[in-house]
Amino acid sequence: MNIFIVSGLSGSGKSIALQALEDLGYYCIDNLPAVLLAEFAGQLLNRNTTKIDRAAVSIDSRNQLFLESLPEHLHKLHALGIDYHIIFLEADDRALVKRFSETRRKHPLSNDDTSLLESIRQERELLAPLSDHASRRINTTATTPHELRRMVRDIAGGEQPSGAVIMFESFGYKHGTPLDADFVFDVRCLPNPHWQPELRPMTGLESPVIEFLESHAPVIKMVEQIQSFIEYWLPSFEAENRSYITIAIGCTGGQHRSVYISQKLGDYFAHKQIHVQTRHRELKPRDAQEQNNHDDGIPAVAAIK
Repeated sequence: MNIFIVSGLSGSGKSIALQALEDLGYYCIDNLPAVLLAEFAGQLLNRNTTKIDRAAVSIDSRNQLFLESLPEHLHKLHALGIDYHIIFLEADDRALVKRFSETRRKHPLSNDDTSLLESIRQERELLAPLSDHASRRINTTATTPHELRRMVRDIAGGEQPSGAVIMFESFGYKHGTPLDADFVFDVRCLPNPHWQPELRPMTGLESPVIEFLESHAPVIKMVEQIQSFIEYWLPSFEAENRSYITIAIGCTGGQHRSVYISQKLGDYFAHKQIHVQTRHRELKPRDAQEQNNHDDGIPAVAAIK
């Protein structure tokens, strides 16, 4: 029995994540009271009443009357021998306020005496225990609905891989540092293709940019040293039962150096039979066609609501 618990801040994309799991064949329930979690799982285990072998439930701040007892119910899942994974979605305050303003939805914790921003901050505190125990945290501030669906499919699709999953994410510092990164490497010290007029419109996935970067010894040295760092410390993280490790590589705009290095690292560890995901945050979908998580043809133009 495999159960995903989807949680996170209101407006961060929980409905999209649950829909993605449903598309994968998971039996999904939105806003299941936490007190019913173990009972629901017990029913799934009873093959006389159901043949469901994987399910997903959403538990968030709408569950506030039952959240205090959630650890007890999670312990019951362990006692039943059920393997569960918590996916926690979040975004920065500004993005959440904008999403609520655009959709005209009411925040579940807001009232006549509490502003929207205050409600968001209260919700962060309320859901902190779930966030701390999450198998995977996803920050959707700069993530489109299509990208989020793809990330959830990568997490839940097929059999769960053994060992930790490494996510390599390129980004541009001028657009902000990823909040869900475990490690951040700054590669702005490397030669910049941006200053080559013929390379400026290209990305770190294209041959001319790759050739330019690989002609500079510091670039090769940077890749080798990051590889060595990860190889040395990965067993320690796996020993701590870490399921996911996010490694962010940043340059100024997130178009050339960080893209090249993230892709290079992803390819290197994939060839070592380590489960790898690669994401280039600043590239448009058509520019990122060669990254490991292939585009399935659905346009990603709207922001998560």
